[in-house]
Amino acid sequence: MPDLHSAEIIAVGSELLTPHRVDTNSLFLTGRLNELGIVVHAKTVVGDDRADLATAVRGALSRADLVIATGGLGPTDDDLTRDVVAQVLGRTLAEDPQIVEGMVARFARRGVAMPAVNRKQAQVPQGAVVLPNSRGTAPGLLLETDGRFIVLLPGPPREMQPMFDEQVAPRLAAMTAGRQVRRRVIKITGRSESQVEEVAYPIYSRLTSPVGPVQTTILASPGQIELHLSASGSDVVAIDRTLADGVAQLSEALGSIVFSVDGRSLETVVGDLLHARSLHLAVAESCTGGLLLGRLTEVPGSSDWVVGGVVAYSNSVKVQTLGVGHDLLEAHGAVSEPVARAMAEGVRLLGADVGASITGIAGPGGGSPEKPVGTVVVAVAYRETVARTFLFPGDRETVRRHSTSAALDMIRRSLL
Repeated sequence: MPDLHSAEIIAVGSELLTPHRVDTNSLFLTGRLNELGIVVHAKTVVGDDRADLATAVRGALSRADLVIATGGLGPTDDDLTRDVVAQVLGRTLAEDPQIVEGMVARFARRGVAMPAVNRKQAQVPQGAVVLPNSRGTAPGLLLETDGRFIVLLPGPPREMQPMFDEQVAPRLAAMTAGRQVRRRVIKITGRSESQVEEVAYPIYSRLTSPVGPVQTTILASPGQIELHLSASGSDVVAIDRTLADGVAQLSEALGSIVFSVDGRSLETVVGDLLHARSLHLAVAESCTGGLLLGRLTEVPGSSDWVVGGVVAYSNSVKVQTLGVGHDLLEAHGAVSEPVARAMAEGVRLLGADVGASITGIAGPGGGSPEKPVGTVVVAVAYRETVARTFLFPGDRETVRRHSTSAALDMIRRSLL
């Protein structure tokens, strides 16, 4: 029986090459394949073009043990996947009467006759295993060629996902010899990707498991860096031990900038700290306009530790609602550490033990030589009130995201 190690995914559909539709099927399939010990080495998005799709299929089959294509199995003229795959494999297509019968019955249950174009979906390449679709009209297909496998799945996630779980995964599990891909994630804030790499590379480059080297990936997003450690094999206990040792070494080297090694988000970590100490938090925001409170309240159960917040976008709200003094605003300006401290202290009047504030210049306008775009001040009032000035890079959205991450991290550090 073949032993599957590698996979490639092909997402088919011209709509996926526009800003209006995102390929989420590949994310689902990658997660499921990793659980089965199959590593996804590449993903391709290809439009509804015969030549391009044929090139993608040939290339994937030349590299991977398993190719999964999603989409292009419908009844219309631009649904080309089954035809192109049959062409690439040199297989003839024949209509499957059972598929036709099932589609006719499906339409009859809705009180309508099956359109003739749907017969296209009953075309099956020679030697293919038909994967029935109880949630739509397009059946899936599984084919083997020269010890490699290709699986064709419908594009709609509500059809594709159960078909994979119910009909494809059990077949693949029998061909992976009990292997699994294991993964650990270290989440970091307050440093750039290059700063993290400088500390982490000497450690992760030496990590090996009993079944081979540990794969490490660094992912960067505004306000957060992630280190992903992964290894695959059947000795799950040994792999987990190796990954745990790697996480411990990296966490020790990186220190307090690590906020999570168990998958929790920064806002969840903050919430857990507040909940454990029976503390309540309120936030005052200017340039972020409620984004910080939004991140906090995305956490289930946050009503136990979030009191509320104030969007103090104008100076009048800072004065009238948060009690910021006119003299502070005149002397230092709204984007300043004295004003941020006053905002954090003032918002605690909502009934909170901890107050946090953000005030800044998100851009694209409003900057000055003294306070350029990206200047943001964050303050936290708890046992003492601390404030810090940042200069964040990027556009308005990026600056605002950086600002909320900085505020969450300062809350975390104050609680610790």
